Amino acid sequence: MRAFFQWVLLRALLLAPLMILAITGCKRSEPAAPVQEDRLVVFAAASLRDAFTAMGEEFKRTHPGVELTFNFAGTQELRTQLENGAAVDVFASADQRHMDELVRASRVQGPVVFARNEPVLIVARESAATLKGLGDLPGADRIVIGVPEVPIGRYTLQILDKASAALGPDFRSRVEGKVVSRELNVRQVLAKVSLGEAQAGFVYRTDAISAGDRVGIVTLPPELNVIAEYPIGMVKGAAHPVLARAWIDFVLSADGQRALQRAGFIAPSGSGSAP
Repeated sequence: MRAFFQWVLLRALLLAPLMILAITGCKRSEPAAPVQEDRLVVFAAASLRDAFTAMGEEFKRTHPGVELTFNFAGTQELRTQLENGAAVDVFASADQRHMDELVRASRVQGPVVFARNEPVLIVARESAATLKGLGDLPGADRIVIGVPEVPIGRYTLQILDKASAALGPDFRSRVEGKVVSRELNVRQVLAKVSLGEAQAGFVYRTDAISAGDRVGIVTLPPELNVIAEYPIGMVKGAAHPVLARAWIDFVLSADGQRALQRAGFIAPSGSGSAP
């Protein structure tokens, strides 16, 4: 009998370390606490610079400690960076075309239109007396427009084609004959006209508003104009998905929509004005 108890005691001593390891292993299998996100990277079309920068300050007040980084450039340039693996959380485009291509390439997911914008003709201050309407544009000596790959450049050509049907079949060619440069984003067009390096150019109304009295604004006839739609979406594999979703929700919120409309953007189709 004594030998039996000795055997039981020996077995218990041998099994004790295994039981401790098992208990420890169970504790280690518990889900880890979520990682606290403290950084957000947003790629956005150049025409969103002023609105998003101001909105970013409000976002940081409600998310203290978060480092918010913006990269503003031409939509086509941002798309190229995304396709080449840039580390981005959110992408906001100035058109559907480039966003659709990124969705097809599985780089962006679930985009939604959050704003619209209206192209206008801007003229340098010294040319305001002679360039009062779209029909006067062929009389300019120096015109600057966006490259066809950037949304504002493509919208410009669509406007010129529409105008050719109303103002003469050679209207587009007469205007393009006065183009002295084609820029990679809308802010470069705005800068050249603001500085007097060009007499006229096509930009979004939001950009024209941001220039103040440095340029004159010529509103285009609705039947000759186009409306730009701006979609926003989370980049697949975003390193900071919680903050990415928070930024998108803020942009779509009533506060975000009011900020965009103060900057001159139009509410998304069917949504009306923000309350």
